[in-house]
Amino acid sequence: MTTPPDAPATNSADDKLDAGVLKIAGVVVLGAIMSILDVTVVTVAIPTFQHTFDTTYAIAAWTMTGYTLALATVIPLTGWAADRFGTKRLYMAALIFFVLGSILCSTAWNIESLIAFRVIQGLGGGMLMPLGMTIMTHAAGPQRIGRVMAVLGVPMLLGPIMGPILGGWLIDSFSWHWIFLINLPIGIVALTLAFIVFPADRPEPSQSFDFIGMLLASPGLALFLFGVSSIPGEGTVAAAKVLIPAILGALLLVAFVYRALHTEHPLIDLRLFRNRSLRSAVLTMTLFAMAFFGSGLLLPSYLQQVRGESTLMAGLLIAPQGLGAMLTMPVAGRLVDKIGPGKIVLTGISIMVLGMAFLTQVSADTPYWALCAALFVMGLGMGCTMMPTMTAAIQTLTHAQVARGSTLMNIVNQTAGSIGTATISVVLTNLLNNRPLAGAAIASRSDPSIAEKLPPGSLPTGFDEAATAFAHTFVVALVLLALTLIPAYFLPRTKPKNPELVDAPVVVAH
Repeated sequence: MTTPPDAPATNSADDKLDAGVLKIAGVVVLGAIMSILDVTVVTVAIPTFQHTFDTTYAIAAWTMTGYTLALATVIPLTGWAADRFGTKRLYMAALIFFVLGSILCSTAWNIESLIAFRVIQGLGGGMLMPLGMTIMTHAAGPQRIGRVMAVLGVPMLLGPIMGPILGGWLIDSFSWHWIFLINLPIGIVALTLAFIVFPADRPEPSQSFDFIGMLLASPGLALFLFGVSSIPGEGTVAAAKVLIPAILGALLLVAFVYRALHTEHPLIDLRLFRNRSLRSAVLTMTLFAMAFFGSGLLLPSYLQQVRGESTLMAGLLIAPQGLGAMLTMPVAGRLVDKIGPGKIVLTGISIMVLGMAFLTQVSADTPYWALCAALFVMGLGMGCTMMPTMTAAIQTLTHAQVARGSTLMNIVNQTAGSIGTATISVVLTNLLNNRPLAGAAIASRSDPSIAEKLPPGSLPTGFDEAATAFAHTFVVALVLLALTLIPAYFLPRTKPKNPELVDAPVVVAH
């Protein structure tokens, strides 16, 4: 394969990202920010949904779980659809679907309708990140993927920083409806820019659609994640609501794996696992996503339920994590292009382990400056971990494999994040259930009359017990994060040397 004459050469790893690539990156980041913000914004809004629709926390949490399930189930279709219809057309269609889902969410009249509309919204949002990754890597070329991934990491950073802050401000100042309506003006701008900036589509569908694979993979993934995500609400793994869908989903996924390995054009190309770099990156991303996204639910709840902070203040206190990542992510992106991702990711995970270790010691009166310092350290490590791991998977793939590789990594990211969230949630729930005073203390935050029914002087003890439950749950996340060091050790520690990969075609907007 050769580079088209009208595209800038990218054979040198020292080439900077040109204006055309940066324009494309700006549009992709805008769309990704909407998709990722809608995860973090709704996380802090769950107590509001619980109060507004008079429902339990477990049911209200499905406004987030339903969105994540939709993301995971639609991602397998993205690679084939991108080849069939073109990335530009599909990206714009996904934006429209996402914005329409957002508008529907703002009209919800009960918790069931809100969950259903969140699923619709997730069907559009699920395609935005893998499509954006494909568009950007094709535009920049393989030798600049590290820097491109650093740019794509911006929404990963802004989500944890801006989501809770924006959600808290909109809910406190206006109403919960605006956490969804805010997507309308942003979506219109992103759609307009995508039409102008993205290069014209030249779809060349050469593969048949694996319809049987879709019937196995998407329902299998949805059923499995539904079962796992039901564990916190049921309180046990042995519940029928957990076991039946999880087992059915697992059987469908096993059948899909068999088919994928024995058909010419599978829905998800599992043959990519023959690539050692991608195989190590998938294992690294699986453990990392379980630890990081699972523990990500703990701090907002700790700050609001144990420390009594507002959603807005909780968001501000979590911001140092994103700020730390902002410092290291651009540097990590440049270094990955020069020395490979292996050393960068190992360093990042080691730094994150130090920050997470501190969180296993939180109490009901941990100084905020110490908490912010630990989060800042974790952010420094995160900036060297998430996108360099993605780069390790994509960097050694050919141009034709990039769409399928990015699709595979995004499926892993969403699935592992959902499993991690469910695991951390059930651990915390069980620890709190074993401490009655802790549950009563947390409940008193939303209903002060509960505190009046408790024995005198027992409320501080309850908050101490609740903080201990959170600290012990962080231990689970710490163990998962430490285990990530094992597959990360096998990530490549040099830049790719295969000359075939250097000559991948590049498409930029002029």
